[in-house]
Amino acid sequence: MFKGFKNFLMQGDLIVIAVGLVVALAFSTLIKAFTDNVITPLVNAAGAGSAGGGLGWTLKGQRIDLGAFISAIIYFVIFMVVIYFVLVVPYRAYMNKRGKTVFGDPAPTKACPRCLSPDLPLAATKCKYCASDVPLAG
Repeated sequence: MFKGFKNFLMQGDLIVIAVGLVVALAFSTLIKAFTDNVITPLVNAAGAGSAGGGLGWTLKGQRIDLGAFISAIIYFVIFMVVIYFVLVVPYRAYMNKRGKTVFGDPAPTKACPRCLSPDLPLAATKCKYCASDVPLAG
C-alpha cells in the first residue's frame, strides 16, 4: 500500500504541479504586496474624494472602495502574466524537448452534415451523436 502511494507521489507530473503551486503562491504574495502598497495608493490618489477616502463613495454608512476593486483587477492580470511567462512557457518548452505537447492547440475537428455537431474527429466515419455517415475530411 505504501509503495503504491510513494509511486503516486513521485510521478514527474505531480512533482511539477507541486513545485508550480509553491512558486505560484510565492508570486501571489509578492504581487499582492505590490498592488496593495503601490497600485492601490496610486489609484486612490487619482480619485478626488475626501481626505483618506480614495477612489470610491459611501452609501448609507458603507464604504464602496472602487480603488481596491481596480487594484484587485490589476493584481489578477499581473499574476496571470507572471504565471504564464514563469511557469507555462518554460514547462511547455521542456515538455516539447521530451516529445510531448502540452497547452497546445486542440486537435482539428469536423462537423456532422446532418446534426451539425462541430466536435467530430477528422478520422470519424460516423457521427457519435446521430450515427449518420460522415465523409472523411480531405
